[in-house]
Amino acid sequence: MAQKEELLQLIKDQGVLPLYFNKDTEVSLQILRALYSAGVRTVEYTNRGEAALTNFKAMKKLCEEELKGMYLGIGTMKNGEMAQAFVDAGTDYLICPGLVESVAKVADKNNMLWVPGCMTPSEIIAAETLGAKFVKLFPGNILGPDFMSAIKELFPNLIFMPTGGVDTTKENIGAWFKAGVSCVGMGSKLISKGLMEAKDYAKIESLTKEVLETVKAVKG
Repeated sequence: MAQKEELLQLIKDQGVLPLYFNKDTEVSLQILRALYSAGVRTVEYTNRGEAALTNFKAMKKLCEEELKGMYLGIGTMKNGEMAQAFVDAGTDYLICPGLVESVAKVADKNNMLWVPGCMTPSEIIAAETLGAKFVKLFPGNILGPDFMSAIKELFPNLIFMPTGGVDTTKENIGAWFKAGVSCVGMGSKLISKGLMEAKDYAKIESLTKEVLETVKAVKG
């Protein structure tokens, strides 16, 4: 397992964190392969269904056997028990949709990176007090880059990532980075339901390459 600092650096360097869930194990594995081929080295798998834990274990195995240097985080962690199950399954980090203290405790106990979801300055302060170094602004499309600009100076020691409704366009990605984020979380705008249903892994790969290039250009 990578150290917290290494993972933080990896996520910042990558600039985009792809996230997805698919109840089909094989589809989940093929998407992971496509993302890896595009140049992605860390992914958030979201805990959105009963198959998530089984799929995650299969994905972890694929990383160990075939996708060297790929780190897997788990998202949608809503309680400590759930978090512990994924820690046991080998997750590299834990991401929450909100501020979940029980998940923070599991992360601390395992010396692991924990990323809380926050929507207000009060939540961000609470997250920082609990030891968070990296905060997910969620839902990103509701908050917008202006929110990030407004709060950035209050939290000089935190890094931020908007998730939810972040678009693949240069305008949208550029606005977020200009506002001060270190990374953008990207789900359905990148790995859409349509592409998953069509099993169009080549398209997922080419879109991901484009987004990585866009992020690189925007970051200069």
